[in-house]
Amino acid sequence: MMADRSASTPMHLTVLKAKLHRAHVTQVLPDYEGSCAIDAVLLARAGIREFEQVHVYNVTNGQRLVTYAIVAPEGSGTVSLNGSAARAAVVGDVVIVAAYAMLTEEEAERHHPRLVYLDAANRIVRHRGPDTGA
Repeated sequence: MMADRSASTPMHLTVLKAKLHRAHVTQVLPDYEGSCAIDAVLLARAGIREFEQVHVYNVTNGQRLVTYAIVAPEGSGTVSLNGSAARAAVVGDVVIVAAYAMLTEEEAERHHPRLVYLDAANRIVRHRGPDTGA
């Protein structure tokens, strides 16, 4: 017989925390330390922290990978795939960068992800979700 865990252990769900939608890859650096460098302005607006795990979905070629975010210069428009991640894209590819969070069911009911939509120069054209003040 299975124990009833509902009263003592809340269930956690993995939900979308933030998304940079249709970013354009500006550089690929295979000899650099593995990561995804992203303009500081974009990270702040999305609420993605430096060294936070991110998933990168390459819309252009269908590849998907998991790495971590690092900060690129503010206002640079940089989205750079580095290390082994560089092999998953070429400059100009369109990607979605997503971060996820583990929330209880109760927290998930109130949660709204930060969605940041970009143009071809990686400038913010609109955003939805909690405002970061960025």
